Amino acid sequence: MARFLRKSLILLHRYLGILLCLFFVMWFLSGIVMIYAKGMPEISPESRLAHLAPLDLSRIHITPSEAASHAGMDDGVSPRLTLLTLMGRPAFRFATSDMETVFADTGEMMIPPNPEVAASIAGKFLNLSETAIHFDHTLDEADQWTIGNRRILPLHKFNVDDAAGTQIYVSQRSGEVGMVTTRSSRALAWISAIPHWMYLKSLRLNNSLWQSVVLWISGVGTIAAAMGILLAVVQYSRRPPHIRYSGWMRWHYITGAIFGAFTLTWVFSGFLSMEPWDWASEGGLGEGMAEAFRGGSLDLKQFPAMDATEWKTLLSGGSIKEVEFLRIQGNPYYAVRGDSFEPVLAEAMPLHVRKDLFSVDSLVERAKQANPDIPVTEMQNLSQYDSYYYARGDEAPLPVLRIKFGDPDQTWFYIDPKMGRIVARFQRRERLQRWIYHGLHSLDFSFWYYNRPAWDIGVIALCSGGAMLSAIGVVISVRRLRLDARKILR
Repeated sequence: MARFLRKSLILLHRYLGILLCLFFVMWFLSGIVMIYAKGMPEISPESRLAHLAPLDLSRIHITPSEAASHAGMDDGVSPRLTLLTLMGRPAFRFATSDMETVFADTGEMMIPPNPEVAASIAGKFLNLSETAIHFDHTLDEADQWTIGNRRILPLHKFNVDDAAGTQIYVSQRSGEVGMVTTRSSRALAWISAIPHWMYLKSLRLNNSLWQSVVLWISGVGTIAAAMGILLAVVQYSRRPPHIRYSGWMRWHYITGAIFGAFTLTWVFSGFLSMEPWDWASEGGLGEGMAEAFRGGSLDLKQFPAMDATEWKTLLSGGSIKEVEFLRIQGNPYYAVRGDSFEPVLAEAMPLHVRKDLFSVDSLVERAKQANPDIPVTEMQNLSQYDSYYYARGDEAPLPVLRIKFGDPDQTWFYIDPKMGRIVARFQRRERLQRWIYHGLHSLDFSFWYYNRPAWDIGVIALCSGGAMLSAIGVVISVRRLRLDARKILR
């Protein structure tokens, strides 16, 4: 019986390996590139802000409430609202499903830009003449590079006459550049994010199919890796020679004994990244929390007409590029961005920069207001990141107030005292996922994650070992398939 089980285990591991080793090699090698290439090409919020033209506040002739009325929001209650420059004109943008935009100089609704207007937008973004920008076509469905930009479709695509092979996309809905790629960024994506996330357009546009494919491949891969570790133990001989294999099989055994555990945890954590069965995200507090910190819906009648002279002194003479209208603890505020992406918080009435943090008592009171029947078990001001709230490339604000609730899911909230809003939330299963997904997959443990290049060297070494183990498996698979083919032909 033991012999039958061992033989069955060998056969299962062999033929699962034939199917999966190429995927393993692809994931490990693309994972190394991902350390530096990050994800798909994108316009970062910082880059978008850098390309925005400064606001000419003297040209604003309507109030935010009047802009809401022009957009069909007659009661003055609005979703998120921002003021920015579009097509050389100040404009109010409402974060509705249709992304309504009202020009602040005349109150006109923005007409979706045609290819000619979009070419002008693209030229200003790239600081190039429109003669160097050539219309390709209008996308009603995302292509390979705009999979994550489906919300702003349709997009006008342009090819640019430059050495970088630039392609640029302008959204009809937002009137802004939605994506820029170059020959090198596209090539880099093909050896990093696309193979690593299996981000092929034909697969990714069908979200349920994409999730199923990734879950099945990584799930079966986890089983195959676990079988390999079990076989490494079962096939080890107590008497010399301890390793029963020779040639490629011997090297596969040795690399499996060294890197097998990492291979197993890495593939399993990749499986968990897809959050099968929504096991981690369900549960915990949260409903009503954001509303409690806002103190109600955004009421644009609370914001007065914008006086250009008064606003000129707000950033000490610096340019203002974007203004976000906020309600914090029931009062109107502006989040003002200039050349720096870090916003300056200003009270609306009277207009002045707020330099103080919101008090701990006021923040805790708002949190309790949203959860009146749930006890607060701990609250602590953090000036450094902890194991759950930390920067993963994008800056996470500090200091933060951490509030722990005594609900069945043990929910924790992290509150930014500068902006008076929630910046993170973790319930018990999300904290567990932090370790078995991010911890096992990114190895982002604080003792070395912030001590680069130590982290780089460690992760590259482990991924290289996993790739070597898998590549040897590919060689063995090819040899096995040739042998099986000869048997069949005979």
